[in-house]
Parts: sequence; structure tokens; C-alpha cells
Amino acid sequence: MRLTARGSYAVRALVDLANQGDSRPVSLRAIAARGEISVSYLEQLFLKLRRHGIVKSVRGPGGGYLLAREPEGISVADIIESVEEKLDPMYCVDPNSPRKCFRIECCPAHLVWNELARRIREFLASVSLAELMRQSQTLRACPQNSGEDGDAIAGNGVVVGPGELKP
Repeated sequence: MRLTARGSYAVRALVDLANQGDSRPVSLRAIAARGEISVSYLEQLFLKLRRHGIVKSVRGPGGGYLLAREPEGISVADIIESVEEKLDPMYCVDPNSPRKCFRIECCPAHLVWNELARRIREFLASVSLAELMRQSQTLRACPQNSGEDGDAIAGNGVVVGPGELKP
């Protein structure tokens, strides 16, 4: 499994949103500026997140977005799946894949891919947005305009390095 920018940006943006508190809506422009993500891309992501009940929008002056649920009740798996990111390592274990594998019943590798998919989903479901919020408070600030996106889960303008996320 390799997450695309869509999954990474969604997680980063939600950590940023959650770190702003829940009393006033946060504009996508503010999230975009802190996270160095385009506003138009965030609009696409937040539309999907709203449809899945992760965020709610407030219209008008001073409008923006708020979390629709408590951060403890939102998992990384919820976020990633809401923006239509695939968690399955191979198409043969993805029940929604348009590609069909006719070797599932006789393929020894399928058992490995199936177990890997289960563990990935289980791990990502065990990490809450609240946990990422706590971890983001202890991280160093990212340099502005670094040009490096990487695969790290980040929030509030900071990056989690490889192997630093603990369930």
C-alpha cells in the first residue's frame, strides 16, 4: 500500500483543523497556508470528508470547517477511506476493485495479501485524530516551502518521521 497525496493531505489538514480548537470554524485558506496545500485541492478533500461525517461546514462570514465528531472518535482509517484512498495492498483483496483475480482460491500469496490488508486497516483504525494531535504538539516545525512532501503523516505544519508513530 502506498498512500497518495490525497490521503496524506487529508490527515495533515484534519490534524491542523483539530489543533485549532472546536469553538470557531477554520477556513480552508488558513489550513492551506499552514500546510502548504492548495485551497482547491483541500476543497475537494473536505467535500468528501463532509459527506462521510468527518467535518461539518459553516457558511457565511467567519465560516469554515469544524470537526463533526470528537477527535477520539475519528481514526486515520476513517480519514483515508473518506477521501477514497485504497488501503488494500493488492487488488485481489479489494472487494471494490474493478479487476478480478481468478486465482484467489489457489494462490498462496493471496493469504499474505489478505492478512496484510487486515493488519494495515487494524493499525490505521487504532490511531485516532486525538493521538495525532497530541503527537503534533511535540514535533519541530517544518521549514516553509521545503518542497519535500514525503510520505509522513503530519499536522499543524510539522512532520512525523518514519517509524515515529506508535499505536
